[in-house]
Formats: sequence, structure tokens, C-alpha cells
Amino acid sequence: MTYRIALIPGDGIGRPVTEAAIEVAQKAAPDLLETVTFPWSCETYLQTGRMMPEDGIETLRSFDAIFLGAVGWPALVPDAVSLHGLLLPIRKAFVQYANIRPHRLLPGVQGPLRKEGFDILCIRENTEGEYSGAGGRVHVGTPDEVAVETSVFTRVGVERILRFGFEQARKRRGKLASVTKSNAQKYSMVFWDEVTDQLAAEYPDVEVSHYHVDAICARMVMAPESLDVVVASNLFGDILTDLGAAIQGGLGFAASANINPSRSAPSMFEPVHGSAPDIAHLGIANPIAAIWSAAMMMDHLGEAVASARIMAALGATTAQGIGTVPGQDRTEAITRAVLAALD
Repeated sequence: MTYRIALIPGDGIGRPVTEAAIEVAQKAAPDLLETVTFPWSCETYLQTGRMMPEDGIETLRSFDAIFLGAVGWPALVPDAVSLHGLLLPIRKAFVQYANIRPHRLLPGVQGPLRKEGFDILCIRENTEGEYSGAGGRVHVGTPDEVAVETSVFTRVGVERILRFGFEQARKRRGKLASVTKSNAQKYSMVFWDEVTDQLAAEYPDVEVSHYHVDAICARMVMAPESLDVVVASNLFGDILTDLGAAIQGGLGFAASANINPSRSAPSMFEPVHGSAPDIAHLGIANPIAAIWSAAMMMDHLGEAVASARIMAALGATTAQGIGTVPGQDRTEAITRAVLAALD
């Protein structure tokens, strides 16, 4: 079977890390991937006024998966434009409501906590909540200017992301941490807590803990080994996963998947380190997060053996000290080492 993969390398370091990730994936799974590259980026926006063509979503719909390198070039295009013009529309149109980010140390990687043995799976609600885009501004540029940003939490949206988290916890160590700020947000976050408790009755084999977002930030630093699956809203999940990336050694190891669990549309896989315009021309971008994301893509496609081979090759590479220190090794050298480890 051949899988059709839409590649969107995007901006900055997204281009070289995408190239690295797909080269590794193709070696791990020979003849299984057919790729088509779409050069949608901030450069596209400057040329056309759009981050992707008007029919971009329909173009992507026929693919088995999407791989995104990075998007953004804030010196030329505001982040709010690039994000809402490409990444967020894809997530919402394809109902990729589960954003999955693994946080653990690869062999040989020394995290800033000087701790080992943690393995956290953060699951972030990906299509509504604080990033729903509901709101507006009036009286712009005057002393009476008002900006309103409304969070949107639906029962369907909250229940399905929590249920996804419970199912993941069942497959792992049977522990789920539900994250809110219900002491301060008495409507949306109390609602989230209530839905968590309702679903918990269906999963008696899963140990459920409630955390306020500030408290779980402290726990991720002080006792990350105590956490298993963490489920949070769009905003809180965004913040927690950056903290997770920090304790696992940095954004160079931050892989992610935007999943449509029903498989009614393609899912999207991406490293979350951003486009890094400051180092885009230096050839030192760490491709490990992108390669890890490619392993997640292969697993989602049902190619568990290929996924495991990629992760083993990453571990063998970092165990040698290659790719473990930001800027120490060139992108090409890390990629060559992973490819060699696959042999």
C-alpha cells in the first residue's frame, strides 16, 4: 500500500527539517510514501495575499496525511495572519481536534531538570476553546477602543477530547490529569471539570486527577515522573506543551500530531519549534522533532514497525551525543546519523 503525503515545508527551518524527516521516513518504509510538496508559506502570502490558495483545503482533503514544517516570518507577515491563514484553517476544516505531544528524554539528552524517567503525553484540544477566533474590535485607534475575545467550549468538543485522553491513558499507565482554572473561570472551566467527572464514571480503570493550570506547571517541573496523560484546553495545552518541550531538552525535540480520530479527513504532523528566522540560513536546525513527528505519522498510518524503527534510530543517534546540544551539529550531520542508525 502507498500513502499519499502532502508536504508543506513552510518557512525558515521548516524546509530543511521537512526534507530530513521525509528522507528518514522513506528509508524506514521503502516505497510506502508518495509525496507532493505545496510551497505555501509567508512568501506565498506576500505574492498572492493568501497563505494558501482558495481551494487549498479541498486540495489537501484527498491525502492520507499532511506534514507541515513550520510557518511564520513575523518580520514580513504578522503571526496572527500566517497562523489564521494556514495552520488553524487546516486543523479546523479537517476536525483535527486532538493535538498530541510526547514529552520524554531521548537517550543521551540532558534536560534542564537533571531528572530522568518521565514520560508525559500532553493532549491539547485543538479546534475551539480560547483559540476559537470569536470576538472583535470596535472604535479601533480611539481612546474608546474595545477588544473582545470569547472562548467557546461546546459539550461535543470538551467530551470528545477528554474521551480521547481517557482512551490514551488506558493504553499507557492508566492515569489522567485534567487541567483547568475553575477557581477563576467559573463557567467554561467548571463545565470542563463536570464533563471530566461524568466521563470518569465510564473509565473506572483510569485514575483521574484535577489540576489548576498553575499547579500542574509546578508539578511538571518538580515531579514530572508523576504524570502520565495530561488533557487541557487549547490555550492551556499550548502553554503546557512548551513547558514539556523545555524539560525534554528544548524545542528541537518537540514533536506533535494534529489528529482526526475518526479518520474522516487527513491528520497533520509537525514539529512545533517554529520557523526560527534567526537561524534559518545557518544549517544548524535540529531535525529530530520533525523526524519524531514523522514517526508519529507512520504510527497513525498503521505502520507501527516503521515508526518504531525511526524512534530506535533517533535514540541510537542521541545516545552518541549527536543532536543533543542546540547548534552543535549541523542539520545534515544529524540526518545522516539517523539514516545510518536505520541500517
